[in-house]
Amino acid sequence: MPGGPATIGTDRPELLLDGEGPSRRVVLAPFRMDAHQVTNRRFAAFVAATGYVTEAERFGWSYVFHLFADPALPALTPEGTPWWRKVHGASWAAPEGPGSSVADRLDHPAVHVAWNDAAAFAAWAGGRLPTEAEWEHAARGGRDQARFPWGNEEPTDTRIFCNIWQGDFPHRNTAADGFAGTAPVDSFAPNGFGLFNTCGNAWEWCADPFRVRSLAKAAKHRNAAAAAERERLMKGGSYLCHVSYCYRYRIAARAGRSPDTSAGHTGFRLVYDG
Repeated sequence: MPGGPATIGTDRPELLLDGEGPSRRVVLAPFRMDAHQVTNRRFAAFVAATGYVTEAERFGWSYVFHLFADPALPALTPEGTPWWRKVHGASWAAPEGPGSSVADRLDHPAVHVAWNDAAAFAAWAGGRLPTEAEWEHAARGGRDQARFPWGNEEPTDTRIFCNIWQGDFPHRNTAADGFAGTAPVDSFAPNGFGLFNTCGNAWEWCADPFRVRSLAKAAKHRNAAAAAERERLMKGGSYLCHVSYCYRYRIAARAGRSPDTSAGHTGFRLVYDG
């Protein structure tokens, strides 16, 4: 990625409490970035080499989207998000829980990966997680202030640019883009820098703590909650995003979660200095 000045954030925020704006200018040093999200194949090599145990494996469960969860398995539904199931035995290697496998999706992004897991992989691989500024600069692919990696055209249920939800969330996914869940990491057209799926497919962890840049009272409460949970930033949205619910597949969009949180739509990619 070329260094130099870049515009981060937006002056047209859609989700104010997420801290998408205002836009600001930053100056970045050159860096390299993986063209793809880290795959199950790469993550399996890391685990085989190190014996690493992920947060989901350590806790014994992770969140699985309800349409993918085996109804025969005991699972709890979190309050406020009825489309998730807390499935015991779900992890990066068993994305839907016991009996599932990544053997037929080695080229899909590794999911059920917490921030702590991504940071451990980065240390092993000789890279690091990107800053939000680096991530946004790279995702725009040379299109300054672009809304999406491909430009400003909004994706729809029939105009497909990336792997997001099509249909009626959370009950009916037409999978018009060809994928009900994750897609291979080289699916869809790359952006101007040759990066694939910076928006959609799987959320990507960044190095930054989550923080809202605002003096508003609601922002102060959000920042206090984020600090208490030591939340880290996620960018890019996932295959579960849709304009009717989670309009966070825009480049400026963002979310925060605690560093030990994992789910079936959360992954990452690395950057490298120099």
